[in-house]
Order: sequence, then C-alpha cells, then structure tokens
Amino acid sequence: MYEELYSAWKRERESAEVQALPRDFFAMLAGYVKRLREESRMLDEKTVRARLLLRESKNVKRLARELIQLRYDKILKRAAAGETVSREGLTDEEERLYRDVVPSVEAFQALLRDVVGGRVPSPEVREKPKKVVLRFVREIPAIVGVDMKTYGPFRAEDVAALPVENAKVLVKQGVAVEVEVAV
Repeated sequence: MYEELYSAWKRERESAEVQALPRDFFAMLAGYVKRLREESRMLDEKTVRARLLLRESKNVKRLARELIQLRYDKILKRAAAGETVSREGLTDEEERLYRDVVPSVEAFQALLRDVVGGRVPSPEVREKPKKVVLRFVREIPAIVGVDMKTYGPFRAEDVAALPVENAKVLVKQGVAVEVEVAV
C-alpha cells in the first residue's frame, strides 16, 4: 500500500488536475494505517523493526495528509470557479464532499450575481431539500437509497421521506407520487 500512496501523492503533486484514484482508496489507506499501528504496538520499541514501523507510519501519515489536502484544494478551486470536477476519479468520500460543497458555491455565486447586478440579496439561504415525502401508489420491495440506508418495503398508500435522487426515480417509474408538505 505504501507504493500506491507514494505514487498517488507524486502524481497529485505533478498535475494541476485531480488524478484518478480507486473509489475505495481512502478506506484501504485507513486500514493500512490501522495495521501499522496495531503491528507496532506488539513490538518492543527498542527493536529495529519497531523503529522502522514508526518511521513508515510517520511517512504514511504525512503523505496521506498532503495527498488529501492537495486533492481538496484542487476540488475546491474548480468548484469555486464554477467548473465541474469529473466524479470518475474521485473516491467515495470525495464525491460526497463535492456533492455537499457545490450548493454552497452556487449560493455564493448567486449572492455575487445579485450584488453586482444591483439586486438586494435575499437573506434567506435556499437549501435544496435533502429528502422528499412520497405516497406510494403500489407495492414495492425495500430499496437502498443513495445515502446507503434501507427504505421500505412499501405498500400502496404508505407515506415516507426518501432522498431526492431516489424519489425522482420512483415518481418517474409511476411507483409513487410526491406529497407537498405545508411548512
């Protein structure tokens, strides 16, 4: 794993673009760090092996910090410029973070457009609803939502709140209808 981390770190430093990583790269890296920590606990601190593991652990943590920071800076810079980031090369964790940062960037850009356009900005922060209330019109089995939670199973006339992405698909398929909730 050390070689993969070093290679990813080196590619990231040498490129202006976010470099592709396996979707589970950070999960694998976290497992590697955990194994190093556990292995070093079992050794006598005075042994050469223990000192080597300590040095490796320090190097891995430094490389991981720098890699994550480099990638974060690139992703944030592209998002702030209104550019899209290809999600193909992002890890699962980065994709979730990117999805969360985009609405903030869009709100900031809207504020900027309003002020520069001579319009008084609205003090309200308009957030997209993260879940939508649906009424099911026919029976369906349980599904796994985009948030990796299980929803259902549902029978006709059941009402539930589901993530927006899943709700759109179910409505499009004619399985459910959106319920407007009065606030």
